[in-house]
Amino acid sequence: MNPATDRMLTRIKDVYLYILDRGIVTTENVVEEFGITNRTAQRDLNVLEYNELITSPARGKWTTTKKKVKLPS
Repeated sequence: MNPATDRMLTRIKDVYLYILDRGIVTTENVVEEFGITNRTAQRDLNVLEYNELITSPARGKWTTTKKKVKLPS
């Protein structure tokens, strides 16, 4: 796999786990925690939302859904 793609997928998984651990986070929390741009954070969050892993209960806030996820170790 392309190293850039591998880094992106790892970061998206880490973002999901971060949200799962904290319950509700803001886009800005993700930007600060991962040291990424607002646009990169939004792109990662959109991937998770598209796959029905997270939802936005209010503008700029994110939480996980009840969808079952099998995470590799």
